[in-house]
Amino acid sequence: MARRPLRRSNPREEPSALAAHAGICAGGGPSPQGRRAVPTATSNRRGEHEHISFTFLGYAFRPREARSRDGVTFTSFLPAMSPEALKAKSDRLREMRIPKRTDLSLDDLARWLNPIVVGWINYYGRYYRVGIDPLLQRVSSYLRRWAAKKYKRLRGAKRFDRWWMGLLVRQPDLFVHWRLVRSY
Repeated sequence: MARRPLRRSNPREEPSALAAHAGICAGGGPSPQGRRAVPTATSNRRGEHEHISFTFLGYAFRPREARSRDGVTFTSFLPAMSPEALKAKSDRLREMRIPKRTDLSLDDLARWLNPIVVGWINYYGRYYRVGIDPLLQRVSSYLRRWAAKKYKRLRGAKRFDRWWMGLLVRQPDLFVHWRLVRSY
C-alpha cells in the first residue's frame, strides 16, 4: 500500500506552525530589534538612514573605503572584524599572559602562538585584512613585553629597539603576523 506524504503545514496558515517554524519557545518571542533591513550606503547609494551597519558572526558590516582595480577609491559595504570580536580576542590574549611566560624560548613561543594567530587571520582577515591590524599590533606589543621581561640585558630602550629590529631582519617569518605587515 502506498503511503501518502505527510501534509506540510504552511506557516502562513497556522500561527502555531509559524512559531514552530521560527523556533520560538513558549513564553518567548522574537526580539523587537530582531530583523530589520539595513540600507547599504555605498558611493552609488547615498542618504541618511537610522541603521547603516550590523554585526553578524564576528564581522561588522558597514560602509568602508575600497579601491578599484584602477586604483580609484570609493565607498562600499564591506565586512571586517567587529569591535565586539576585537575585544573578545584581546581579552583572550590578556588571559594567555604572554609576558609572564618567560619559561618559554622564542621558538617555543612562536610554536604556541602561531596556530592561534593563523586562525584569527584566516577568519577575520578573509575580507578586509586591515580590520585585524589592531589585534595583530596587540600581539606584537605582548611579544615585546615578553622579550623585555625575559632578557633583562635589554632594559635600555635603544638596546631593546636595536635587538627587536635585528630580530625582525634575522627571522622575518618567526611569527605569522610579521609576514603581513613588516612594521610590527
